[in-house]
Amino acid sequence: MTPLGEMTMPRTAEGTFEVKTAPMPPDEATAATSIARYSLDKFYRGDLEGASAGEMMGVGNPASGRAGYVAVEQFTGSLHGKAGSFALQHSSTMFDGHFDMNIRVAPGSGTGDLEGIAGTLTIVIAGGKHSYSLEYTLPGD
Repeated sequence: MTPLGEMTMPRTAEGTFEVKTAPMPPDEATAATSIARYSLDKFYRGDLEGASAGEMMGVGNPASGRAGYVAVEQFTGSLHGKAGSFALQHSSTMFDGHFDMNIRVAPGSGTGDLEGIAGTLTIVIAGGKHSYSLEYTLPGD
């Protein structure tokens, strides 16, 4: 935590990423449901340089443009030259092809130079390519 009265200025990191998803078999909790599970592997470039791995669970009918998903991914690499890792927590919906994405840095997940990180990630998908904007704060910045 930042001491009272000491402001931490938000910073913005931008770049692109590639994502690979692969179906995973149902587990004991999801076997009798319509919940689908996927592994996530992402490669970030730009102000974030590194990779993340995680898991996504989704439900609904993405082909019809109506679905929802939750996911957690662990990023490891550097952010504006600072090395470490942190987790991103996703909770998003799609309705008639429009996305409402809520992606936050999981509290307490930062390590190394990224310990204490807080923030939100915005994803833009255009022309089949993915880009991101991460608005974040770090203690001492």
